[in-house]
Amino acid sequence: MTRMEPVTVVGLDAAGAPPHPALAPVLAAAGLVVGAARHLAAVPVPAGADTVTLGPLAPALHRLAGAVAAGVPTVVLASGDPGFFGIVRRLRAAGLPLRVVPAVSSVAAAFARAGLPWDGAAVVTAHGRDPRPALNACRALPLVAVLTAPGAGAAELGAGLAGWSRRLLVAEHLGTPAERIRAVTPEQAAAQTWSDPHVLLSLAAPAPAESAPDPAAPDPAPAPRVAAGGMRSDNQPAAAPAGGWALPETRYAHRDSMITKSEVRALVVARLRPRLGRLVWDVGAGSGSVGIECALLGAAVVAVEQDPQAGATIRANATAHAVTVRLVTGRAPQALAGLPEPDAVFVGGGGADVLAAVVARQPERVVLTLAALDRVAPAVGLLRAAGYTVEGSQLSAARLADLPGGSIRLAATNPVVVLTGERP
Repeated sequence: MTRMEPVTVVGLDAAGAPPHPALAPVLAAAGLVVGAARHLAAVPVPAGADTVTLGPLAPALHRLAGAVAAGVPTVVLASGDPGFFGIVRRLRAAGLPLRVVPAVSSVAAAFARAGLPWDGAAVVTAHGRDPRPALNACRALPLVAVLTAPGAGAAELGAGLAGWSRRLLVAEHLGTPAERIRAVTPEQAAAQTWSDPHVLLSLAAPAPAESAPDPAAPDPAPAPRVAAGGMRSDNQPAAAPAGGWALPETRYAHRDSMITKSEVRALVVARLRPRLGRLVWDVGAGSGSVGIECALLGAAVVAVEQDPQAGATIRANATAHAVTVRLVTGRAPQALAGLPEPDAVFVGGGGADVLAAVVARQPERVVLTLAALDRVAPAVGLLRAAGYTVEGSQLSAARLADLPGGSIRLAATNPVVVLTGERP
């Protein structure tokens, strides 16, 4: 019985260092070498070995499976660390036995070239998939590395980051004589042509100074601090918030009780399903509590609010909770024009014209709260007419309240109807 020799997967250093010493002996004995054209040209392939230049992966997988079955020593050449967003996943899925010899990944090399720590970074890819989740990660988090692809690179991501305070570092041709690292604004990135392959680093830019919040307003409790390089004090760059969610109203500055109550907010946030890679609109944001809690759960958030004073409160609350919320000051539905396409929308204020403008953008989910019962049926009808399935419930909460003499009563809050529309 022929012994199944593992495929040796060797990473070529993205930082330009010589190949790992393990490559020379396995390459000398190889009967089949697979890799991109630039990798095959970079190493001494034995004269008697067959080669497969990577393009579509399926033919290469077929050749590799045949070689392994026949006991032919095989080598796969890859960039950097092939187990990090690399070919190892596909080779394992094909059932091939592997030995992996990694090198420095392109992401590690890019951060090293920039002289930045990256233990707090989120690493995402726009290669071979919808780039919007990668873009939304850049919108949401203070430090993100993106593995790009033609058509989903610095120009496209820069265009999508217009309106967010970000600075970008673009690392082209790492480890080659043509290597170049450039620092640009999103607008500058969108206006230029970039060489492939390149790595994009998205860094939160310092926020502009805002008006001080009302000194009489309650101070939000401290959120996990974000240190230089994007590292949170709880060591979780994109995890569920350490302080929880559906936070009490006292954790937010607000005026005239213009805030979604915590019991209602818990259901609203659950229905919005925020997570890293999604974009949520908070329309009629008020204090910003719903959008901020979506941001705490990793989503990118745009808050739309017509009152400039409320806008200053939203910014102060976002800063207090150490999250990024892009504020658009203006009256909906006009203020919604030109905003990036959302995955989910919370409508906390406005009439039927605002809801109609939202569903016209066809987000996956729309959540709205209504205090007036006569608005429920028209809203349900509008959502259904736009192709959404609709569910709803009325929330009536009663909170503990102290009475003189040590007794306790239940104090009712105003009932609210929560509607959720979902596209099939």
